[in-house]
Amino acid sequence: MSNTITNIAEQAAEKAFSKQAPLFDQLYSADTIIQYKRKRVREHVDHFLSPGSQILELNAGTGEDAIYFAQQGHWVHATDISSGMQEILRKKIKEHQLDHKISTEICSFTALEKLQQEGPYDHIFSNFAGLNCTGRLEKVLDSFSYLVKPGGMVTLVILPKFCLWELLLVFKGKFSTAFRRLLSGRRGTKAHIEGEHFRCWYYNPSFVRKHLKKSFSLLALEGLCTIVPPSYMENFAEKHPQLYAWLEQKENKLKNKWPWKVTGDYYIITLQKKQ
Repeated sequence: MSNTITNIAEQAAEKAFSKQAPLFDQLYSADTIIQYKRKRVREHVDHFLSPGSQILELNAGTGEDAIYFAQQGHWVHATDISSGMQEILRKKIKEHQLDHKISTEICSFTALEKLQQEGPYDHIFSNFAGLNCTGRLEKVLDSFSYLVKPGGMVTLVILPKFCLWELLLVFKGKFSTAFRRLLSGRRGTKAHIEGEHFRCWYYNPSFVRKHLKKSFSLLALEGLCTIVPPSYMENFAEKHPQLYAWLEQKENKLKNKWPWKVTGDYYIITLQKKQ
């Protein structure tokens, strides 16, 4: 994919997420399934973090995860391409008095060579499909080799090309949603937030593993919202509390088993840089 197309796509995504920034926490912080997703991701990352780790966060958004990890005693350099998201994050840093634990920088994850805080880091972290907003994920992955310390780790939360819950929407006649991942190509798929349109791409775990295999080894892979429904199925947990509790229990048990680890709305993948 050309640099021109990538730059246009990133500019569109920046505009969309900056527009949503003031509303983001209000829209999503109380959602039961989103709370479940955050808990799952944090538990996964916590398992691999050493005390006082230095973390580079990509697409940090409004800083919910940066605040969490800083409060656990880690240092976070929180980056995002969205100026609106960074503005909200800086306000939170002051409110929580975490200036000594969190630094911020507006930076595209396809331009990590321009980072002011070059690292190297103990851990690189990217949550909730921010990396799906680029058609050049290989460029992002290539930068990890010089940003991560030997023995350091990378944890990414990415949308794969197949989601079981989305495919089931074919039975509701929602064909475009049911097949959007499977039919997306090099030009990606149209998405929109707050009336702003941008493009996103889907990547399977095999893509990440292939591009990192020379320098990194796979440590863990698990599906997220494979059995638990995606959060865009609004109020599912509230409407069906007993069913939701059962689905959550099953997912927690099967999250790293085949085929559940690769058929979710997202997958969480952690790799370690070779010594």
